[in-house]
Amino acid sequence: MKTFNIAIVGLGNIGLEVYKNLLHNKNNIFNKTGFRLNIYKVSSKNFSKKRGNIKIPKSLWEKNALNLCADKNVDIIVELVGGADGIAKKVVFSALKNKKHVVTANKALIAKHGDQLSILAEKNSVNLLFEASVGGGIPIIQSIKQGLIANQIKQIYGILNGTTNFILTEMEKTNSSFNEILKIAQQKGFAESNPSADIDGHDVAAKISILSSICFGSKIINKNFLVEGIRNIEIEDILFAKKLNFKIKLLAIAEKINNKIKQRVHPCLIPTYIDIANINGVTNAIVVDGSPIGRTVYEGPGAGKGPTSSSIISDIASIMVGNDDYSFGFSPKSKKNYSLFDFSNHESKYYLRFLVSDRPGVLSTITSCLAKNKISVESLVQNPNNSYSNIVIVTHASKESSIKNAISILAKNKKIFKKIVMIRVRNESNL
Repeated sequence: MKTFNIAIVGLGNIGLEVYKNLLHNKNNIFNKTGFRLNIYKVSSKNFSKKRGNIKIPKSLWEKNALNLCADKNVDIIVELVGGADGIAKKVVFSALKNKKHVVTANKALIAKHGDQLSILAEKNSVNLLFEASVGGGIPIIQSIKQGLIANQIKQIYGILNGTTNFILTEMEKTNSSFNEILKIAQQKGFAESNPSADIDGHDVAAKISILSSICFGSKIINKNFLVEGIRNIEIEDILFAKKLNFKIKLLAIAEKINNKIKQRVHPCLIPTYIDIANINGVTNAIVVDGSPIGRTVYEGPGAGKGPTSSSIISDIASIMVGNDDYSFGFSPKSKKNYSLFDFSNHESKYYLRFLVSDRPGVLSTITSCLAKNKISVESLVQNPNNSYSNIVIVTHASKESSIKNAISILAKNKKIFKKIVMIRVRNESNL
């Protein structure tokens, strides 16, 4: 009876949860796979750290994680250190070179080095699996690679960050500012003390880079695409969106258009009757459009030690039963080097909010500039407030370059325009 020896590198909240669940579920995993697993070694930079009521035998500790990569008794290394480089990178590259299977939740590492790592895994006939890097407990990667193997994927989009979704949800629910809700998110443990990776969209950018590569068989595109977060979303925008029957969500979107990848991360106004507009709190939701299946929707907890450990153990089980080959669902040799879609040619409706000095002729100045840039107005709301006024416009479908040009021209008149906010409206035909 084959026994798989597992080494866990990194014993933070996720690592401890994986350790605990592997111990508790040994028999269940055996009954489902026909193979036994054994936690052979663990490694962490801090051995003396208190880990609650979890006591790890001294015999399992390995000070130098790299020693595990060369240990002939290790079958699977679970990397849970995090970070695109440093020890995480060294461990994963070394493990694959030494013909060890690797399971990781490290989205930054995969988004940056995934192409190289997948080549190395294939060369050495081992698995590199990273289900937990995207969507927490949602089995989105396995679903695309195996469940949708017969499909040509047209687009994938969704809410891939629980922190930002919680903030936007609570802003609307409590009528509070971004900064007020961010502090609450930090107190609840939903946001880090330095939340920039989440609120500026970098976390989501790494995730959509990974999903895009899996969906379209492309080499990973991890830079030079549009990445905008929610830092500049104000309560006024939440309230105006609500008045216009929209909700604001941070979406990650990837499409294949004429052999180019249109990949981006940015806030969107979504009609309230669309299901994904009503995904609230820390929940994630992912939509995949494929042919012949049509549309599939995946929803669940996008973060946390429970959901993440579930995905990690799922990957371990996949290795044990041998039902997973290519890391990205394609042979590394067959992955193509697609170019990025020129986002200046993007077309959609746009939400524009102008905070202006309340004086005669302002509205005509705005509409005249929009008309010169071939932008027409679909709806308009005004909200006078003492000496300043908010003018909100939703345009008809317009070109990104035209919108940017109009905003640039208007913003130069600082006596009139105190602030201009632009948020893209998600095309309903793609929802």
